[in-house]
Amino acid sequence: MLQRERERAVTGGFNGLYIVFVGATPKHHCLIPDVNLTEEWRNAIIPITAVGGEEVQSQCSRYKLDVVRNLSAEGYIPRKDVNLTSLEQEGCLDGWNYSKEIYQSNIVTEWDLVCSNQWKVPFASSTLFVGYLFGSLISGQFSDRFGRKKVVFISLAAQCVAVLLQSFSYSWRMFCIMFLFVGASQISIYISAFVLGTELLSKTMRVVFTALGAFLFYCIGYMTLPWIAYGIREWRTLLAVLSMTSVIYLPLWWFIPESPRWLITQGRVKEAEVIVRDAARKNKVEAPPVIFKETLSLPPERKYTMLDVVKSKNIRCITLMCLILWMAINIGYFGLSLNTSNLSGNPFMNCFLSAAAEVPAYIVSTWLLKKCKRKALLSTFLIIGGGVILLIQFIPATLHYVALALEMTGKFGFTMAFSIVYIYTAEIYPTVLRNVGMGMCSSAARIGSIIAPYVIYLGTYNKVVPYILMGSLTIASCVVNFFLPETLNKDLPETVEQMQEYHGKCRCGVKKTKYLENGRSDSLSIQQEDKHDM
Repeated sequence: MLQRERERAVTGGFNGLYIVFVGATPKHHCLIPDVNLTEEWRNAIIPITAVGGEEVQSQCSRYKLDVVRNLSAEGYIPRKDVNLTSLEQEGCLDGWNYSKEIYQSNIVTEWDLVCSNQWKVPFASSTLFVGYLFGSLISGQFSDRFGRKKVVFISLAAQCVAVLLQSFSYSWRMFCIMFLFVGASQISIYISAFVLGTELLSKTMRVVFTALGAFLFYCIGYMTLPWIAYGIREWRTLLAVLSMTSVIYLPLWWFIPESPRWLITQGRVKEAEVIVRDAARKNKVEAPPVIFKETLSLPPERKYTMLDVVKSKNIRCITLMCLILWMAINIGYFGLSLNTSNLSGNPFMNCFLSAAAEVPAYIVSTWLLKKCKRKALLSTFLIIGGGVILLIQFIPATLHYVALALEMTGKFGFTMAFSIVYIYTAEIYPTVLRNVGMGMCSSAARIGSIIAPYVIYLGTYNKVVPYILMGSLTIASCVVNFFLPETLNKDLPETVEQMQEYHGKCRCGVKKTKYLENGRSDSLSIQQEDKHDM
């Protein structure tokens, strides 16, 4: 089962960040129509501007064509007979000429998303994360109601169709609309599959599944993406090929079981027992005569929603702190991921290095999560990720390899935090609220993801501004982490009451559990305080 979940994570890496290539802006300048100009004037009609201390051709203006044509016809020589700085300029009225050195075509070259339309590129990137937001909100509700397995595979089919339709986009608007569906379906796969794996596996294997089964294999797909894009430089063909990667996982429906924990919450104890006994048989373990107590066979009294998360002061406070953490981590993680096409050097290699920086993070996190406390780990790597990013502003432009190394180190820190916060949050929430809680946290993360493209866009005005914003926010967010409960070596809570009992000492200003001398919790006091909170 773990291997099958890993395979599904690979396709998420394929379809998650192709906007890095599909939305990259190649070198460009104003298109000069086929008019009667001398070679000297054709070479001089594009103004020269200074960018970062380097002289380059203007990307959004040219000298007025009618004036240049008259000067060329009269035999004047640019820079010798005419001072070019005194000539009137105009916009790129005839379109743009794009370099095909790296990309044969993408959405920027097809729909001229440059100059006054440059804002449409980060907007298109954000639509993916808006889709993530909607998917996060609805996937938790759907999988808690209809089951983890059904939502995973319906979302997998929806992702395949959405990416394929996006490859046929006839306008920028259609591309963005389809990107919404791509994002919604992809995050639904991610969250539901993560919760399914978490609920199927033991405490030890949960850590392995989170770091290696989900994240590492996502990373393998992410590392493969730049080489697929390198081989397919035309964006429509690239998207059509990527859409087909989802199809091969649909037959896994007949091999992956539903979550026994979810079945129990639905009163379907016999089905859960069949799955557990089958797992015991495959692992050559003898199952006990009675696996679940009779009390578990009672159907659930009520359905849990997002409203149940905010009713209790303790759960509400824990959730708020989780939302802040997820938002900050995602701004940094996706900000650095989307920034690879803006770095010096080959964009395909930069993307590969950015993905490769995640591999040691997932491997190290697997080992550390087995032995170390969650709070200490998360705070440490938030400080590493944010601190290194803040140092980039002090690196001279000539030492771009040093800046690149710091950025990859920052990516390592954010990836570690990303891996830890997933397992940490899943361990905090009870089974009846886990998918809802994960969905809410993921929604907060998507707000951060929506903001991330615009944080990177600020780099067009000042290259260090994105690093200052991402680094400062991350360092500040690690303070919140100190107030969350520790979950190391604790059983997953099944009910809201168990969550309050396990995490009663969370420093949220409310102490939910009172302990007696014999070590057992006073359930009456818990119930009374719950009623008061509601």
